[in-house]
Amino acid sequence: MRILFMGTPDFAVPSLAALLEGGHEICGVFTQPDRPKDRGMKLQASPVKEFAIAHDLPVYQPVKMRDGTALAQIQALAPELIVVAAYGRILPEEILQAPRLGCINVHSSLLPKYRGAAPINWAILNGERETGVTIMYMAPELDAGDIIAQRATPIGPDETAPELFQRLAGLGAELLGEVVAAMEQGPAPRTPQDGAQATYAPMLGRELSPMDWTRSAQALHDQVRGLTPWPAATAGLGGTRCKVFATAVVEADGVQTPGAVLEAGKNGLVIRCGGGTALRVLELQPDGKKRMAAADFLRGHPIPTA
Repeated sequence: MRILFMGTPDFAVPSLAALLEGGHEICGVFTQPDRPKDRGMKLQASPVKEFAIAHDLPVYQPVKMRDGTALAQIQALAPELIVVAAYGRILPEEILQAPRLGCINVHSSLLPKYRGAAPINWAILNGERETGVTIMYMAPELDAGDIIAQRATPIGPDETAPELFQRLAGLGAELLGEVVAAMEQGPAPRTPQDGAQATYAPMLGRELSPMDWTRSAQALHDQVRGLTPWPAATAGLGGTRCKVFATAVVEADGVQTPGAVLEAGKNGLVIRCGGGTALRVLELQPDGKKRMAAADFLRGHPIPTA
């Protein structure tokens, strides 16, 4: 099948690779423009662009999607199908209608739950035990198109957002390969979403970072896992602001108030949380310092226990 692929981050690369492995003709790859990165602000190509160049695929990086330029490029490429995976741009109606077989999207949630930009993170932040991937037809409303296929997977109790991101990227690529192969044989099934069941996963921001010790240890553990690596959960520990990257829920005795330090030593910090629970901080990063084990941090920043 003649396919135009649209994607930008690492999540999209396995999907593009699956289409190539399936023997499809990739007539072009749309990805976002190169962005300045790190302190040197050197322009950095997206992971999808790097993969496309390595496989001699033509790359297009339109700055706008509604000025007619992108549509003209698509019409010249004449794809039968457009496949989108984390492209990061809203496609206007005229582009959605351009290919004969339409536009399909690889989304990292079990729609209609977690429509939006950060479904992997919010599934963890909200303590979900299961998530998955959805292949759907694209519609003008965000992530609201008819569902073609879904595949579920459990979320590990200590699985972080980057770990789940990697697993769902592979799962989405696998399901995409099956869906596109089936579309070569005939029309794909369409199951309308129940909009009444929709939930949303907005972009992450630093306002989500501060840890509130009156919350349960499990909720804080989910916060740490869901916000890794950015914007990261944060806490003031011994007077030092730290990003917190690894934690464990532990049993706790006593009646100390939330925020009290119960243990500080070679096994990290144990801090009282809400509801009589406790959280062990295992890995952190003080402002201006490198990421380190909590035990290493304590050697230079002793913290008294309650």
